[in-house]
Amino acid sequence: MFSAIAGLVGFSALSGLLVTVMVAPALAVTGITASSTIGIFDGLPEYITIDQQPERNTLWATYSGPGNTDGYYPIATIYDQNRQEVPYDEISPYVLDAAVDGEDARFFEHGGVDVSSVVRAAMANVVSSGIESGASTLSMQVVKNIYVQEALEQPTEEERDAAYAKATATSFDRKLKEMKLAIGLEKRYTKKEILTAYLNISNFGNATYGIQAAAQRYYSVNAADLTLAQAASLVAIVQYPNQRNLGDPENYSANQDRRDYILGAMYRAGHITEKEYDEAIATPVDDTTLKPSPPANGCIAAFSHAKWFCDYVVRSVPDFEFLGATEAERKANWKQGGYNIYTTLDLDVQIPAQDATWAYAPNTETAFQLGSATSTVEAGTGRVLVMTENKLFDDSLEGIGPTGTAVNYNTSVGYGSSTGFQPGSTYKVFTLIDWLMHGKGINERVNGSARTEPANKFKECGEVSGGDPWKFANASGESGIYTIREGTVQSINGVFASMAMQLDLCDIAAVAKSLGVERADGQPLNTNPSSVIGTNEVTPLSMASAYAGIAAGGVWCKPIIVDKAIDPSGNDVGGQAKDCRQAIPSNVAYTVIDVLKGVMTVSNTAYSNPDDGVPIFGKTGTTDRSVQTWMASATSKAATAVWVGNIEGFQDVTQTSQAGVRGVLLRHYITRATMSALNFKFGGVDFPAPDPSLLTGSGQEVPDLRGQSMEQAKSVLESLGFTFVDGGPVDSDVEAGKVASTDPGAGTQSAKGAVVTVYSSKGNKEPFPDVVGDGTAFKFNEAKDVLDSKGYSTINETCVVLTPVSGPGPVLPTDPRVDRVQSSDPAPGAMTVPGAPVTLAIGKVACP
Repeated sequence: MFSAIAGLVGFSALSGLLVTVMVAPALAVTGITASSTIGIFDGLPEYITIDQQPERNTLWATYSGPGNTDGYYPIATIYDQNRQEVPYDEISPYVLDAAVDGEDARFFEHGGVDVSSVVRAAMANVVSSGIESGASTLSMQVVKNIYVQEALEQPTEEERDAAYAKATATSFDRKLKEMKLAIGLEKRYTKKEILTAYLNISNFGNATYGIQAAAQRYYSVNAADLTLAQAASLVAIVQYPNQRNLGDPENYSANQDRRDYILGAMYRAGHITEKEYDEAIATPVDDTTLKPSPPANGCIAAFSHAKWFCDYVVRSVPDFEFLGATEAERKANWKQGGYNIYTTLDLDVQIPAQDATWAYAPNTETAFQLGSATSTVEAGTGRVLVMTENKLFDDSLEGIGPTGTAVNYNTSVGYGSSTGFQPGSTYKVFTLIDWLMHGKGINERVNGSARTEPANKFKECGEVSGGDPWKFANASGESGIYTIREGTVQSINGVFASMAMQLDLCDIAAVAKSLGVERADGQPLNTNPSSVIGTNEVTPLSMASAYAGIAAGGVWCKPIIVDKAIDPSGNDVGGQAKDCRQAIPSNVAYTVIDVLKGVMTVSNTAYSNPDDGVPIFGKTGTTDRSVQTWMASATSKAATAVWVGNIEGFQDVTQTSQAGVRGVLLRHYITRATMSALNFKFGGVDFPAPDPSLLTGSGQEVPDLRGQSMEQAKSVLESLGFTFVDGGPVDSDVEAGKVASTDPGAGTQSAKGAVVTVYSSKGNKEPFPDVVGDGTAFKFNEAKDVLDSKGYSTINETCVVLTPVSGPGPVLPTDPRVDRVQSSDPAPGAMTVPGAPVTLAIGKVACP
């Protein structure tokens, strides 16, 4: 806070005078020894410096609406002391004159110590047998306040109390120290600088420091705009801030008495006219003349829609390298204050997103503990644009009840005390990514049926996984074989279990980690089999950053929240540097996006889609019994993760409703409001096409097994890594008992381990008889006789109008095709089961 240099040359003579005048009269009465005289004075430091005092830190957010300043809007002030330093020319002349006339009339004449005042004080000290008056000048008060300020910054309460007692002790030593340092101060600084420092450092009561904060606190104006009466009332506080501050009506009378004295001094000094004096004296000090503004310190007093983001910024202070090289230095500089922090928060999107969160996840819900949080991260930069929560931010000791909390559900335990929530199927994207990174394709087919799989069918970090068998179901009861694309769009658990069985669970977790996903409790991501469908408790912020990484072509950027900071001296010290890496290959990212685009057009997920022409992709997530519901979505500009669910407890969210909206749709309504505002401001472009090689992947082609024995088919399929299933006999012309067909069919790309259903032949199909010929051979009854002899008993007749064989002329009744069979269904030669229904088309000149 201050620095001092010993060895002031030329002070001996002055010290003798000061000691004699100030101390000697009391020596005779108190018996103080000579060791407390000239030796004390000469041994004191030479000067003290006026350094920056603790000030407010101000947080700003991007905003294009009313009240913005160059595109920014202040969302919070954070301070250890409520102070905002202002320069000399931003202080009302009334304040400057009131301070001098009321506190130190000869300020512009003396050199730091007013000798005549010291003499008067010395006489008073003789009478009182101690130090009752110290003749403090403004310069001496600045010295005292610097030491008081230093005391307030000590790390422990015990140290603060001891330092404060020393700084304010009624002693000869302290007064001599103040005198000498005041003289040094005057040699180092101009009178204007000292007067400005005095007004910026002084305590105005109610934890309010400096004239600017006092003007705002008590009159809701800036220091430059204070009236004469207001200026005198504020200066009246500084001698006894606890007894004269304007925050307590009981102090009004004492303040007015001192104010009136100051007004008189100003009038006698010729700094105000008689008219001004009369008007000011006639102004009462009471509730009619005060216009107080309660101090707005901390995130609890921040802009209503930005409190959770504010809290995240404050908790992140130790990470801000622009505040210092070490964590301790960063905390100290933040506590000192005076910074303007320009954050990444975008109120143009934040406000509608927060409004939607409050509307569709009201904090007044009492039937269960409903929670919701939304984070939006800019693709390619990591800038956090949105952070909402349904609960009201409240970090007060008394609390506000169930509508509020101090837990930030967007962040991890270290940055908001949240332990996170299971993300459900939004986590499946990491299995899909790992699948593609292993060269597999989205058109490969796997078993999607609900079932129980033993843990040893899964690989975990290169080893066989352990634990109990994993029993899983599908939300809509799906079963059978699905492509990877189908399984993703329909979010079929069985498909992802089959995929995971061909991968390594640790690789899937590594993909998630590379894209910034974190457990809220700080522990490593779990890698048990069920983790692939989203059982890790994660944070909305990390999920939003992961989807932003996918949107940026696989480039993941660490979330950042400060664009730039201006230090107390007005210097731009930068912000949080962009920290990005290529987490997954771009061709994989764009193929994943191609699949997830399909999610945004089906079922309830379509409610999340703003349908405003901006390309969008996403994935829903719902945990067991619908305890937690999620929606993660992204455009080329940014990604948003929305969670709506149980803070605690197991209420099925889909069985509830809020604001007339079914519970299953709440996350989608919040997503749509957020993405609509985002797209309106930032727009978006389409993504590159998927990698063709990742459509088919490196899956195995199903072989042509037609005509082979079932045993041979089983052997071939299992040797290729497929799972054989006997589908039973089907109608076929293949020899009975041999393979008739497979599903998927021969030549289809399917994944290793996929189920191939093999159907055996009944051997019951034969070529259908030709009763058509050249169209002139068979009348209906003749054809019917032939077919009856072959076992076809259900024969239908239909009419077909003949067309000329050549030329434009009409068909005549003598045409040889009239009343003859023109076609048959089945067609001649088609392999057909005898006895199947038959339709014969008979040629006519005209049909009825």
